[in-house]
Amino acid sequence: MQRKRSTKIIATLGPASGDLDMIAGLHAAGADLFRLNFSHGVHADHQARLAAIRAVERSAGVPIGVMADLQGPKIRVGTIAGGGVDLAAGGLYRLDMTDQPGDGQRAPLLHPEVFAALERGMDLLIDDGRIRLTVTQSGADFAECQVITGGHLSDRKGVNLPQALLPVGPMTAKDQADLRFALDAGVDWIALSFVQRPEDIAEARRLVAGRAAVMAKIEKPAALHQIDEIIELADAIMVARGDLGVELPVEEVPALQKDLVRRARRAGKPVVVATQMLESMIAAPVPTRAEVSDVATAVYDGADAVMLSGETASGDHPVAAVEVMDRVAAQVEGDPGYRKFMDAEHADPEATSADAITAAARQVAETISATAIVTYTTSGSTALRAARERPPVPILVLTPSLITARRLAVAWGLICVHSADASGFTDMVDRACRAAVDCEIAEPGDRLVITAGVPFGTPGATNSLRIAWIP
Repeated sequence: MQRKRSTKIIATLGPASGDLDMIAGLHAAGADLFRLNFSHGVHADHQARLAAIRAVERSAGVPIGVMADLQGPKIRVGTIAGGGVDLAAGGLYRLDMTDQPGDGQRAPLLHPEVFAALERGMDLLIDDGRIRLTVTQSGADFAECQVITGGHLSDRKGVNLPQALLPVGPMTAKDQADLRFALDAGVDWIALSFVQRPEDIAEARRLVAGRAAVMAKIEKPAALHQIDEIIELADAIMVARGDLGVELPVEEVPALQKDLVRRARRAGKPVVVATQMLESMIAAPVPTRAEVSDVATAVYDGADAVMLSGETASGDHPVAAVEVMDRVAAQVEGDPGYRKFMDAEHADPEATSADAITAAARQVAETISATAIVTYTTSGSTALRAARERPPVPILVLTPSLITARRLAVAWGLICVHSADASGFTDMVDRACRAAVDCEIAEPGDRLVITAGVPFGTPGATNSLRIAWIP
């Protein structure tokens, strides 16, 4: 199934999209990778959806990636007497560790780690920033606050602390149980929420132990202070604009999105732009013009993938949302200005033979007007190098590892084929030519640029480049 775009689409599964027919419809409409959101549902739900994805994969004959998105720590106020209370701007309000229902003067916040991190002048944002409190005094089990932005405070609303570095890891006991389940079930990606520091990624990688790739969700301002180290340790990053837009001034998010995409591209790591991309399509059959522009901006920036959340998980028009995103990405990539953006942000190759060969492949493909670049890979590193080049032609990836093919479903421009490794140069060319024709990205008479590692089957040993004509 050949897409008419290089940017990938991630669709979140949920109550509106959990059955086999709907998942097949979403894939046919353009979804390249599916997200299982462990903030909702039970393990049985996710197991059934994963089984359906694998059935669609077998039917379509193309590798499909699956991401398990862990919930991460959730900081919430406790219960409020009567279900809620109105807070007036300018008033005082207390948060404390007393496990009694809240009222007009105080509310329970049963998170000692929060009080340990609070300082005078810090903000607490409640209910996605609808209520804003500023700390005037705090201790080990309380915080006296002034209400800056008032509103209705109801039970169990979430709390964000944009200026605090919380002394907690990114995984709760629930997350660790979800992680074990997801790895045993065979997911391809683990998306890690609440990342604040590089050590969070290192700990996740230790627990994952190579059984899946790790994606760092960038949603906490604290993560931005060591973002390059986080990108280096992670296999990919997600620009999770929902929490970023709560914890940072909203006007800062667009520039931050562009900066994160640039940094990930320079590092050769896939980058996903997510949250509220076609939000209105949860209820409406067509998006707003602003949402279309938002998706287009992410594509122009060179993001590897764009993600749908509630639009496909619980919306009324899940397939239509994927179709819109597919059309927008294809339209943008057909714009002559798109190539200028890709070339302007082109990263310099590293001083390795593999990078030199991959950079040369892009240049040769442009010089001889090749139809496609074909790369052989076992670990996926060669394919990611090719994607980092953002060439103007498709990148066909041949790999003997189905696990690798599924993981690469998130990366820009990669068309992955699960295939036995080549046994020699003649076999390498023959397999590449047959696969390019079978995938309908080339036809007899076209030229291909082929990269591989010799000896064949050696991970990370890309050291050869061939030009081939399809007979």
